[in-house]
Amino acid sequence: MTFTTTLLRCRPARLTAPLLACALASLLAACAPAGLQATRPASTAPTVAAPAADWRAPYLQWQAAGQTVLRIDAQHSLITVLVRRGGPLARFGHDHVVAIRQFDGYVAPGHNGADFQFRLDQMTVDEADLRTQAGLAPQPTADAIAGTRHNMLARVLDAEHFPLVHVHAAHGDNDQLQVNITLHGVTRALPVQAQRETDADGLRVRGKLKLKQTDFGLVPFSVMGGAMAVQDELELRFDLRAR
Repeated sequence: MTFTTTLLRCRPARLTAPLLACALASLLAACAPAGLQATRPASTAPTVAAPAADWRAPYLQWQAAGQTVLRIDAQHSLITVLVRRGGPLARFGHDHVVAIRQFDGYVAPGHNGADFQFRLDQMTVDEADLRTQAGLAPQPTADAIAGTRHNMLARVLDAEHFPLVHVHAAHGDNDQLQVNITLHGVTRALPVQAQRETDADGLRVRGKLKLKQTDFGLVPFSVMGGAMAVQDELELRFDLRAR
């Protein structure tokens, strides 16, 4: 994912002071001259089959048969994505926190699996409390946050054509999950360490993972030949509940 705190326009030109100023003000801005985007390295995550269009059907069938099926509790679930700036001039940019709070999904304990999805356009950017928890300061302005979110959805994720992210998880040995993530039309398999708790209210799963934008066909934006860039690797934390 690529984010920007400033929406500026600049004309391709020699590397003069105005261009440098523009670059410093727009770590991820769409004003970067052509040819300064990062190249896409080969992916290290395996590609797997995309989820079925009727992925809900098995859960509804199991539920109709009297088997235990839990719903993801969106009111008490959260995924955060920490996006770091990079490059020699990284100090002129900003880190960001993206939050996912709206989920549609199921867990079937008897079948050792779970599926959920969320809409990209329901994600939030730089909530004040989450930035504080992540140790990020200062808080961007409302206009800067709106610009960041627009560029994230329109210029990088292409949310109009790829509006959904789908996650399938199967419980493996010990506390490991085998997770298939579908983003931007690409599905990748990742092993994830997670804490799993069960109680009278249902199930809680917590953990963290790192993934690369380039594994999903996304190109982290950079300017000035990589002097300012967004790091390819994203840090995700999840705390999901199902009841």
